[in-house]
Amino acid sequence: MTVLDRSVAIGPLALSLGQLLLVFALAVAIVTGALIGRRQRIGVSDTLFTVVFVALVGARLVFIVRYWDSYDSLWAMLDIRDRGFDPWGGLAAALVYCGWRLWRAPRQRRALSAALLAGALTWAGAVYALVKLDEDGHSALPKTSLMTIDGTATDLPTLQDDQPLVVNLWASWCPPCRREMPLLADTQQRRDDVTFVFVNQGEARQVIRHYLDNESLDLDNVLRDETLALGEHVGVKAMPTTLFYDADGRLVDTHFGELSQATLKHALSRLTPP
Repeated sequence: MTVLDRSVAIGPLALSLGQLLLVFALAVAIVTGALIGRRQRIGVSDTLFTVVFVALVGARLVFIVRYWDSYDSLWAMLDIRDRGFDPWGGLAAALVYCGWRLWRAPRQRRALSAALLAGALTWAGAVYALVKLDEDGHSALPKTSLMTIDGTATDLPTLQDDQPLVVNLWASWCPPCRREMPLLADTQQRRDDVTFVFVNQGEARQVIRHYLDNESLDLDNVLRDETLALGEHVGVKAMPTTLFYDADGRLVDTHFGELSQATLKHALSRLTPP
């Protein structure tokens, strides 16, 4: 897992480190804009929040257009819990809005430009520093010891079999885990070019068996991580988290939170050629 995808627990709330850095960069931009605009009594905080909103809407709309056939209802399109956003679409929308705003509000130009520059540099600098500190990283397929439901010791490299690997960390008490499980089970049955592995976090075999039987889920490669060793190794503090490894065992994508058909399709497209 890349360092930005690691989750951080704040009480009952869990966020990825990348999301926290975005919040920090926004805070730096707001403070910078307030300091630069103080003499002229010009505020830019409302404009900065609008930039963020426009970026999120743009990112979501572009993602929906890209995966239109994977959404079957308006609610599914509006349900952002699947975290389906296109970063380039969001960036384009934000740049267009910023250009329009700088043109329409000349009195804000100095403070807004400084705020945007400070936020961008803060984000880029923080990301660079964290990546350099984590160069040994967690991008290779972990060799953490796991157990099958029947108690046989195994690990992820043993199951890879020279093809892409999708590793889902889950628990039966986790509502979003339960909601995404039928989609993952169906995809596992349809895709023989990708190996799916379901690593339960911290539950006993009886609990796992009861859940699978009760939900009529026919899953292959269900493993137990009773000591949470794999979750600790990849930096997962909340579930579900799904890791996508290519055939060479390199981490290609990480999805933090519930998967939808669109976000799963997007992640799988990065593992296998069209």
